[in-house]
Amino acid sequence: MAKETVLVVDDEEHIIELARMYLERDGFTVEEAHDGAEALDKIRRLKPAVVVLDLMLPEVDGWDVCRTTRAESDVPIIMLTARSDDVDKIVGLELGADDYLTKPFNPRELVARVKAILRRFERSTRPEGAIHLGQLTIDPASREVTLAGQQVKLRAKEFDLLQTLAQHRGQVLSREQLLDLVWGYDFYGQTRTVDVHIAHLRKKLSGSDVEIETVRGVGYKLMV
Repeated sequence: MAKETVLVVDDEEHIIELARMYLERDGFTVEEAHDGAEALDKIRRLKPAVVVLDLMLPEVDGWDVCRTTRAESDVPIIMLTARSDDVDKIVGLELGADDYLTKPFNPRELVARVKAILRRFERSTRPEGAIHLGQLTIDPASREVTLAGQQVKLRAKEFDLLQTLAQHRGQVLSREQLLDLVWGYDFYGQTRTVDVHIAHLRKKLSGSDVEIETVRGVGYKLMV
């Protein structure tokens, strides 16, 4: 069985080498990139299983790499931020990153997150029967969504969140439950992540007979 490739993108060589040491010890193949342009090239050519992406990069910054990559691919992205400021994390998650680590980080935690994100990605891509709700059709096999016959373009986590709400239609799910079901119990993010993705879904479903309702003090439910 081929080793899964992790692309580590950082302009600090010691960060790359530290990540390489621990990831290779756990059986991963590690590729590296030192700026945004090189990262985009390697993401397209190598098609890594996971991208570990520093936000502060020369040439093309991490935000632009994340935005461009998410427009072209569903590859899981773990972003690295040198600040503990929630703004960086929220912006990165809004652009399509799947998880984050704040520098300095424990390399064992990085390995744990890479493994966790691969488990979640594998679960989310397992084919199931299509879900039909009013004007909405969700096809897990092709990971496509149509609304009144028109295709709706969703990011990977938006699709997973919508599918989860549809599978529990009419049932109120708390933010913590959604974090567990969509991002995984070992996701280290905050419930704000759920709110951001819900807001995006609402915009894309607006004007249809499908609505994501807020149940104040509890969470969200999908209704037709």
